[in-house]
Amino acid sequence: MENLASKMRERLPAELIAFLRIAGEGAEAQGQRLYLVGGAVRDLLLERPNLDFDLVVEGDAPRLARQLAKGEGIGGENEKGGERVTVHRQFGTAKFRRGNLSIDLVTARSETYAKPGALPTVQPGTIRDDLLRRDFSINAIAIDLSPASFGQLVDPHGGRSDLEQGLIRILHERSFIDDATRILRALRYEQRLGFKLEQNTERLLREHKSMLDTISGDRIRHELELILKEDCPEQILERAQILGVLQQLHPSLRGNGWLAERFREARQKATPDPALYLLLLVYPLSEEEIEHLIARLKIVGELERNMRQVPRLKGDLTALADPTLLPSGVYRLLKHYPPGTIAACALACDSPIIRSRLERYLNDLRYVKTSLDGEDLKRLGVGLGPRLGKMLEALREAKLDGRVSTKEEEEALVHQWLGGNLK
Repeated sequence: MENLASKMRERLPAELIAFLRIAGEGAEAQGQRLYLVGGAVRDLLLERPNLDFDLVVEGDAPRLARQLAKGEGIGGENEKGGERVTVHRQFGTAKFRRGNLSIDLVTARSETYAKPGALPTVQPGTIRDDLLRRDFSINAIAIDLSPASFGQLVDPHGGRSDLEQGLIRILHERSFIDDATRILRALRYEQRLGFKLEQNTERLLREHKSMLDTISGDRIRHELELILKEDCPEQILERAQILGVLQQLHPSLRGNGWLAERFREARQKATPDPALYLLLLVYPLSEEEIEHLIARLKIVGELERNMRQVPRLKGDLTALADPTLLPSGVYRLLKHYPPGTIAACALACDSPIIRSRLERYLNDLRYVKTSLDGEDLKRLGVGLGPRLGKMLEALREAKLDGRVSTKEEEEALVHQWLGGNLK
């Protein structure tokens, strides 16, 4: 059986190795057994960086966490040397933070599903029970941290072989039925790692993609957000379209070449926010289709408002193509739209003049301020009321169009307006 102790010493920080040894010894002293599991083991074998570590204890994770915290001098709510531990007795979990490292400690458990899409019912179990509840074979690998077998690989589902072959494989036939979020995770791992879906896994994914309808909007949205945080999310969305998964979320969604080009351009301009990617994804949709998607994914807050504004701004874009439009006109058209919506429409728009005006608004026009403020206008004789606000806006437009550039010029324009009784 393979032992990874030497690879761990090569690839992992020395302080983490020391902690894992102490933790394994602490577990044994309590008659328990501790394992490093999941993504950290996968990425160790792939020689990829990973600073999130999951530990599973056959026994009582909170009890072991308190023992380790006491021994390390990092008690529950106290911080020392950048270290911290939080224990959740009711969930059987604990979390250690050590600088940039995040270490989760959980009790080994088995799980059952009362119905498709439901959250599982869990109960204490063995490491093999715990690995069986994982999504894919490459994530169902563990490393024994017990002193006598430190570094020993535990691989009951052939994850090591699938890593070598570049395959994403589910653990049992009902995997996508029990939890259809695994469909989205399968595509995310496939594209991130440059792997392929194992043949039977792809067949079952195609057969069971309708099970995504059993998953709550919150959970679907979370998985979509994780996809949009990947380095090249357009590859995942394209694969999702090919397999019919994207259309399962909404029939009008497309992961096509148009979207891929916009995503790549977004990355060239800046580090894109996943929200910008989502706005580009929904750009081709109608107002009614966007409303349906907002309801399906339970989107709220700023992103909800930005999504709703996309079709409305699309309807105003043709006005920006007028060659005689002054900067003040651009400002008037766009000032009520949120920057995120404007940024998405700028990337999505094919017209060079419309795109340039959207970008000019984002980068310049929206930041233009007058030298005079309301108090200045009152000092110059402008009374309180709507007239004052109207004059401030007129001053801003004059500055946008280059008719004034200094405070003195603004004051002169105000005097001119007052003399002409601007209303």
